[in-house]
Amino acid sequence: MATSRAMAYLESRKNLAGSAGGLAGLVLTFTGVAGPYWPVVVAGLYGAGALVAPPERPAPPAFPSPSEQLDEVRADLTALRAYLADIDLPPDAAGALDGLTELLAALLDPGWSGELLAQDPEGVHVLARTVRRDLPEAVDSYVRTRWWTRMAPGGTSPERHLVRQLGLLRTEAERLAEVLRETESRRQESHTRYLEDRGPAAGGGGTAV
Repeated sequence: MATSRAMAYLESRKNLAGSAGGLAGLVLTFTGVAGPYWPVVVAGLYGAGALVAPPERPAPPAFPSPSEQLDEVRADLTALRAYLADIDLPPDAAGALDGLTELLAALLDPGWSGELLAQDPEGVHVLARTVRRDLPEAVDSYVRTRWWTRMAPGGTSPERHLVRQLGLLRTEAERLAEVLRETESRRQESHTRYLEDRGPAAGGGGTAV
């Protein structure tokens, strides 16, 4: 431990700046400027250099980039769809679930929306929350409630709650898709304005005959 600390100090900015100051003190000694007090001069310049050196800046933790997070969410969606394939659902809920998972898969497609989502951390968060928490919880709570409903019938059917929850999640995913569409539209419009502002004379060339 002591050895590693010593090595860290030797490589630190304070030691490097102090050593530069001490070297300047030695130069003054050899040129006769420091005189008999050269040890004090060298030590003083080393200390001054170490004091003015900027402090060491710890490296920030390396968190996953949005692209890396998207890769993880894609893998989680694959695992989720395998789980959902084993759940027995009534036709209306099954249809709503299929539509939602297809929309999520399209949003996570690396070729179409991956580039846009990589620049939209909030969009990544929405998809991760849906895939990892909201959708599994909706289906699992349906399965548990359906079992208890068979034991003690009554109240609102769990199917109705599940279909409602899937509809809300679908609306949220569609909102994200609309945001991405608007982003692409603005990009297209911006390129149109750029070409219009550039004018027909851009690029030079002669007049066609």
